[in-house]
Amino acid sequence: MRPVLLVPGIQNSGPAHWQSRWEALQPGVTRVMQRDWDQPVCSEWVQALDTAVHAAAEAPIVVAHSLGCLVVAHWAAQSRRALHAALLVAVPDPNGPAFPREATGFAPLPSSLPGRRLCCVSSQDDPYSTEAFAKETARQWRAEHIEMGPRGHLNAQSGLGDWAEGWARVVRWRAEG
Repeated sequence: MRPVLLVPGIQNSGPAHWQSRWEALQPGVTRVMQRDWDQPVCSEWVQALDTAVHAAAEAPIVVAHSLGCLVVAHWAAQSRRALHAALLVAVPDPNGPAFPREATGFAPLPSSLPGRRLCCVSSQDDPYSTEAFAKETARQWRAEHIEMGPRGHLNAQSGLGDWAEGWARVVRWRAEG
C-alpha cells in the first residue's frame, strides 16, 4: 500500500484535526515530525520532509495542511525525489498580514512545481489566505484547484471531521498503483 505522509502546519495538528484522524484511522499514514512545531524554520522542516520521503518504501502521497503546504512546495522545487501526488490544503500566503511571524524562511514561494500530481484545496474565508492568492498559486503550480466555500482554515474548527472527501482523493491516488 502506497505510504501517505502528513505534513501539518505550525503547532502541529491536534487530535480533532482531520490529519490526526486519518493517522489514527487509516493504515500506512505517517506524520512527518518536526523538531519545533512552534518556531518553524523552513529549511529544517524541508529537511524533515526529505528524510521522510527518502525513508518511504515507494513514492509517497503527501498531504499537507497550512504551513505544511509551503514546506512541500519548497521541498518539491529543490528535490529530485519522487512523490506520487500531493494534496495541499489551505495554502497560506507567506506575505499575508496573518502569516505567523515566528515562521521563518517560507517566502518567496516557488513559482512552479513541475512534474507533480497536485491538488490545492482552499476556502473562501481562510484567514491566512485570499481566494485570489489560492487560485493564482494553484495556477502557477499547475495544480487542480478545489474551492470548498466558506469553511475557514480547513482545520478542526471547520467541522470537517474525518473529511471523507479529502480521504477519497488519497484513495484514488493509491489505486493508481
